[in-house]
Amino acid sequence: MDKKEDVYKTVNKPSPEILYKDRKSKFYAAVHPIASEDDVKLIVEELRKKHHTANHVCYAWQLGTEKKTYRANDDGEPNNSAGMPIYGQIQSFGVTNVLVTVTRIFGGTKLGVGGLIQAYKTAAQMALESAKIVTKTIKAQLRLQFEYPIMDLVMRTIKQKDLDIVSQKMELDCELVISVRLSESEEIFQLFDEMHGVDVIMMD
Repeated sequence: MDKKEDVYKTVNKPSPEILYKDRKSKFYAAVHPIASEDDVKLIVEELRKKHHTANHVCYAWQLGTEKKTYRANDDGEPNNSAGMPIYGQIQSFGVTNVLVTVTRIFGGTKLGVGGLIQAYKTAAQMALESAKIVTKTIKAQLRLQFEYPIMDLVMRTIKQKDLDIVSQKMELDCELVISVRLSESEEIFQLFDEMHGVDVIMMD
């Protein structure tokens, strides 16, 4: 059986805001870590306050690891001239759980749709290049239930396999929640499942 892909790229903290200029229009771009769509609204509202003379705050975001969701927003620019070029850069850099914003202050000269696509793409690319992109591991959690007498065996196995204990309840009936790499979760599940006296459940 193929091992599941269990790493992804993201950012831990916002990137510095970069400035890209094209024919007097200013494009301020940044990359932000997000955990939900609610984070997007807050960040965009903050940017509207910060750049109160801005005509457009365009953005794209992507969330999730195995099942990804995304959205691109042109914020009044011509259709697909801003949000999708930004989203294209998110795909190009292979990052997720991120929001990339590009705030435009109009400089008096129209750039045309082709010019806008290029400007938003370039600004997003520059922001992603300036961001500190990190690789993270996707974890799965297993719940182990067993009686106290086999505690030593369970704990020894956890230590041998270098697994993280998330929570524990040690009474006559013991319960442990352990964290394992997604790619190793089926192998570890089987290991405990074959252990006499241990009930193991894969948690969502």
